[in-house]
Amino acid sequence: MSGFLKSIDISSSGLTAERVRMDTISNNIANASVTRTEDGGPYRRQMPVFSLRDNNSRFFSSKNIGNSIPAGVSVVGITEDDSAPRMVYDPAHPDANQEGYVAYPNVNVVREMVDMITCSRAYEANVTAMNSSKNMILRALEIGAKS
Repeated sequence: MSGFLKSIDISSSGLTAERVRMDTISNNIANASVTRTEDGGPYRRQMPVFSLRDNNSRFFSSKNIGNSIPAGVSVVGITEDDSAPRMVYDPAHPDANQEGYVAYPNVNVVREMVDMITCSRAYEANVTAMNSSKNMILRALEIGAKS
């Protein structure tokens, strides 16, 4: 039964990761036109950083000895995209520099929307995997009850 529970734990970690990714994407879209943050510069696109979780079990093949089997994903943190801001000529803008250019966030809203759709599909896949595991557990309990 612990194999089923591990599969639910793995799916749960995927759900958490995709929720963090969706929150980050939403934050990027919401701040796509912020030209001045508390730091004084334009908003910078943020990206979540993930890491594979190790379940401390090993492959049994002699050629793969020492290789860990991943047991889900964990969120390590959020990083900022260090690409240059988008410069737009608008001399009337209060944040324009001496040449009349305004530094806008390095957020591409179209890319963020594509990432949001991808994230949504990954979330759905994790929900489907979790439901499949749950159904297998319920079926195993039904079979066990009949024995």
